[in-house]
Amino acid sequence: MRFGMETLMTHVSKLPGRSLTDGMVHVPGGAFRMGSDNHYPEEAPSHRVVVDPFWIDATPVTNRQFRAFVAATGHVTVAEVAPDPRDYPGALPHMLRAGSLIFNPPGGPVDLRDWSQWWKFQFGATWRKPYGAGSSIKGLDDHPVVHVAYADALAYAAWAGKDLPTEAEWEFAAWGGREGSEFAWGDELTPDGRHMANTWQGAFPHENTKEDGFARTSPVGAFPANGYGLYDMIGNVWEWTADFWSARHAGDAPKACCVPQNPRGGPESDSYDPGQPAIRIPRRVLKGGSHLCAPNYCRRYRPAARHAEPVDTSTSHVGFRCVIRAP
Repeated sequence: MRFGMETLMTHVSKLPGRSLTDGMVHVPGGAFRMGSDNHYPEEAPSHRVVVDPFWIDATPVTNRQFRAFVAATGHVTVAEVAPDPRDYPGALPHMLRAGSLIFNPPGGPVDLRDWSQWWKFQFGATWRKPYGAGSSIKGLDDHPVVHVAYADALAYAAWAGKDLPTEAEWEFAAWGGREGSEFAWGDELTPDGRHMANTWQGAFPHENTKEDGFARTSPVGAFPANGYGLYDMIGNVWEWTADFWSARHAGDAPKACCVPQNPRGGPESDSYDPGQPAIRIPRRVLKGGSHLCAPNYCRRYRPAARHAEPVDTSTSHVGFRCVIRAP
């Protein structure tokens, strides 16, 4: 279902006591150094950019919010539709069924180079049934919605009269008004033993000590807000952004006059997975890390961290939040 922005704003404004920016935080915009030269290669090079002011959801979109969207529109998510064999040449026919990827912890240590040791494509896994048949989101209304592909996040944003953030907007917001530290809150992952985000404790992927109190997702707002009053920008679930993936950032502008303003990612043609040349599914940028990020694996619980995700893929640790830009 498609909506025009004018129609959406009129629709929302007619709801008693509602406005488009309810539940959102205003981010002032400004210049900052995007990316990092000190971590994973895809985060480099660090470079100066400028973003305009915008509004962003204070939390990831929750199961409660997504349920309202589905009830209003009848939206069917990507995970609920069987894949088209033409999009996946060479795929085993019995695997072309509706479903989604779930985290399936192994019983002991495994080769960390082989993600198939802890990820399983579960038939019937959807946002309503996060672990497949027999599971549900009962009691999880305030947890982030998961098992949403890029198209699902974009459809929700359009229905709400919003958009998905660019990578630059998302990263600027995640810093919360500070820069230059290791993490969004300072230079220690757990200052004075306090957990600042829902991440993994123990030896990933088989040992989860749950020192932060959660084995998987947590209710939004369970951890401290950043300097802008935004929750779960780090950890809990990865979040979709609007930008196509590129293996590296663009270099720093040679002059102050040339610093990019409101930059976007690279072209779609650069976003395809070179390891799967027969499958032409574009990838978008995920930000923020998730409850599966651990010191011994995927240290991406930082604002500069980024990850490539095919737009057709949904998992049990990816969600999203929305933005509204100034006219």
